Amino acid sequence: MTATLLTGLVATAPTAASAAPHLVRAGESIQAALDAASPGDTVLVLPGTYRESVRITTSDVTLRGSGTRTVLSPPAGAKASGPCAGHGICVVGTADEDLTDVSVRSLTVTGFPQHGLWASYTDGLSVREVTARDNGVWGLAQQRSTRAVFRDNTATGNGDAGIFLANAIDAEGGATDVDGTLIADNHLSDNRIGITVRRVRNLTVRANEISANCAGLFIVGDESKPAAGAMSVIGNTVEQNNKLCPATPRLPAIQGSGIVLTGSEASIIRGNKVLDNVGSQPMSGGIVLVPSMVGATNTDNTIEHNDVRGNTTADLVHRGEGSGNTFTGNVCQSSEPAGMC
Repeated sequence: MTATLLTGLVATAPTAASAAPHLVRAGESIQAALDAASPGDTVLVLPGTYRESVRITTSDVTLRGSGTRTVLSPPAGAKASGPCAGHGICVVGTADEDLTDVSVRSLTVTGFPQHGLWASYTDGLSVREVTARDNGVWGLAQQRSTRAVFRDNTATGNGDAGIFLANAIDAEGGATDVDGTLIADNHLSDNRIGITVRRVRNLTVRANEISANCAGLFIVGDESKPAAGAMSVIGNTVEQNNKLCPATPRLPAIQGSGIVLTGSEASIIRGNKVLDNVGSQPMSGGIVLVPSMVGATNTDNTIEHNDVRGNTTADLVHRGEGSGNTFTGNVCQSSEPAGMC
């Protein structure tokens, strides 16, 4: 059985003309293999539970597991240390030089006190078929990065967002252009928020399944310029996000929120199913446009051809003084103010 598994895994590695993959077996160190990897290499992790945090600092490296049978979890019996302490996987460049074309694929990160995967100063990061489960803050998170792909992942039971993207978490400033970043075909459940995109522009959120969180999707901006937005939110299913989460310094209590725009401009919300999100909190409802916590309004957003039914306080909610927002062709039963259905 072991020989057959190993043969099958090696067959998925690069061709004979390329370097052989760095194989990591149960009981061995993933970090040691990553430290030995050069650009173009693959670190292939066989099934097992690996109690370590790992850090990728070399461009064009692939970290690939064996699906759900490869599990990263915190070290047992000792306090974590080092630059990636508290996180499962760190993918980090520097302010002077982005880390480019790193791929993380087919594994599980679970139980870390901070984030399952944390990326900073990257370009072209690909995260696919990764399960981020029961981590303390974010499941899969990225800042100061461009051209990423988050696809076919599962994020569940994380303390804050299942997937989180921001311009920077430690500084104020205008929204950054993430140059076509894609968040697609992910499954997000039982988190505080399914997906949060904060102070970023020029990305697509497509065909994700988002359910059983306190809120489905947040597009977050503030008074900084350029404003958050200029993104496409298309073909997602956002339903029954009805957990109740208490207020934080950044947000009031949330429950029953489908898609929330707060301080967004020029975003397109099209062809989504936003169903049965039920709550009585300030941001409860199906597709909700509200001013940000610092009063930034939503402007020039297009909300069209969505199926928005069974949500409360209403299917479509537009509050604040934002201008140029249009609601056309949506299937809905109630709106605030009345008349948008």
